[in-house]
Amino acid sequence: MAPLTRCRAKQPSDAPWSLNAEYYAQRAGAGLIIAEASQISLAARGYLMTPGMYSVEQVEGWRLVTDAVHAKGGRIQAQLWHCGRISRRSLQPDGRAPASSSTKRANGTCLAYDAEGKPARMPCDEPRALTIPEIAEIVEQYRHAAQCAKEAGFDGVQVHSANGYLLEQFMSSVCNDRTDAYGGSIENRNRFLLEAVRAVISVWGADRVGVRLSPKVPGDAPNHEGFPDWREQYLHAIRALGAESVSYVDLVNYAWAHSLPSFDDSFVREVRTIFRGALMLSGGYTGERAEEHIAAGLCDFAVFGRPFIANPDLPERIRRNIPLAKANEATVYSGGVEGYTDYPAAEGAPAGAA
Repeated sequence: MAPLTRCRAKQPSDAPWSLNAEYYAQRAGAGLIIAEASQISLAARGYLMTPGMYSVEQVEGWRLVTDAVHAKGGRIQAQLWHCGRISRRSLQPDGRAPASSSTKRANGTCLAYDAEGKPARMPCDEPRALTIPEIAEIVEQYRHAAQCAKEAGFDGVQVHSANGYLLEQFMSSVCNDRTDAYGGSIENRNRFLLEAVRAVISVWGADRVGVRLSPKVPGDAPNHEGFPDWREQYLHAIRALGAESVSYVDLVNYAWAHSLPSFDDSFVREVRTIFRGALMLSGGYTGERAEEHIAAGLCDFAVFGRPFIANPDLPERIRRNIPLAKANEATVYSGGVEGYTDYPAAEGAPAGAA
């Protein structure tokens, strides 16, 4: 199960609670759940009502979730997240500008309060470029968040370096115009990612750490532009992650999911030749396509996202050829129980892990 932001953390603590525990327990049959993205600090936030992974209350809330999933026989990893420039001053401590690799504003939106005090999609504010000492502080925040995830009972962690967020903002030759050790060359633009991954490995060991990437060819898309040397950039990153012996890499394919410019099968096959860990592929999967890609050797695991929203028993539905329910788009990112824990399992489907 892919990490799915659902904006239902308890307020004002950004801590998970019993409702989140019920939601994840319903989906324990995924085999491995990657929990929704969790910001590693208050300054890492880019969306209202998303959970954190840095405070005592958040750790206690996540423990409710992991205990509930484990009780159903499932496994769950945390996803560690820094939104970077996908944010607004109103979401930042002391109203500071959000942080990024440069001062280039994102062309997308974040979730913040509008002029009437209501949650709404709002334009991102112009960011500030992180200093080298600030980068070191954020690397330490990744380490602290990894420790929080361990204390919360997770089975491992995934470092989020996809979808146009902070680590990818450093990888991008379009967003990153730095001239120091974190900009310019491909190696320099991957430096922040690798430092964050090493910090997480220092807590968990490499065999419990994965990384999510979203290679994308140039093209316009909210929050996540492609860049000309993307192929070389990502192959370098994946080689380096392999040298760190991370457990897996999860590649998000936008072409499959949203018909946006993205990588093709030849890129995946090249990844298979340079990376010895497990390879996950994400984006618009059906059961049939997943079987085809695994049989063809394109991936070891197929990752399903949005189908899990309305189908808590998704693996069983795929196994038994049961038609999938459709999610109510109006409640994907809002509300409480409605559109969250009120989707039923198919008649006769067993509860718990598959």
